[in-house]
Amino acid sequence: MLKGLYKVDMSTADGTRRGVVYCYDDKILGGNSVYGFIGTQRPSDDGGLVVEISTKRHNVDPNFRPLLKADEVNVTLKGREEAERGYCRFQGTVAELPGVAFHVRIEPISEAAAPPIPRYVSGGISNGLYSVHIRMLDGVDGDNTGTMVLHDGKIRGGDAFFSYVGCYTSANGRWRGEIINDEHTPSQGQRPLFGGYEVGIGFSGTYTDDGAVAEAVALAGKRSMRFSAVLKRMADG
Repeated sequence: MLKGLYKVDMSTADGTRRGVVYCYDDKILGGNSVYGFIGTQRPSDDGGLVVEISTKRHNVDPNFRPLLKADEVNVTLKGREEAERGYCRFQGTVAELPGVAFHVRIEPISEAAAPPIPRYVSGGISNGLYSVHIRMLDGVDGDNTGTMVLHDGKIRGGDAFFSYVGCYTSANGRWRGEIINDEHTPSQGQRPLFGGYEVGIGFSGTYTDDGAVAEAVALAGKRSMRFSAVLKRMADG
């Protein structure tokens, strides 16, 4: 069974896309700047894995076009770990698009830089998958979107270029925490603010049953930047 944070490379005859997923128990949750991935995993009879994923769009920008030419699809993947190569390969089918060959490669992302998880106290912000929409402050360009999994004080997430590992505490409608943002794939100048840096971020804000907001300060190299973030819950975790 898959466990931890992974980079996901997806391809069809029409192109490629990337994202991240966080796997724990039988759950697979993640996404990228446009979609959330909500799924489960189970062992297959031949010693491999069966993964079932549904996609859910969280970014309405029409400039982002779906790889599978549909916003919400249900994918069934079968594959196994290639331990000597350090990654897993899957082949799949798409229920809404019969005949489309869908290939996935997943590779572990190091969580070594993650801050320690504080003692978890139930009753705070809900576990689950959240979309994250970031708006830079103080006149700085560089807004971004991604997905984030909150689970018992742990933060894991990312998008097509970056991964997030962090921790949080929450109670009585308020939450705070810290995140390390790092590139899992070179952004080639598409994300110039954080590209090439391991970025430390501290945040605080409020939450409800449906999501959360926060203001944050990020330190990229010697540059300090402020941004706001809006989280919307997409699935239970």
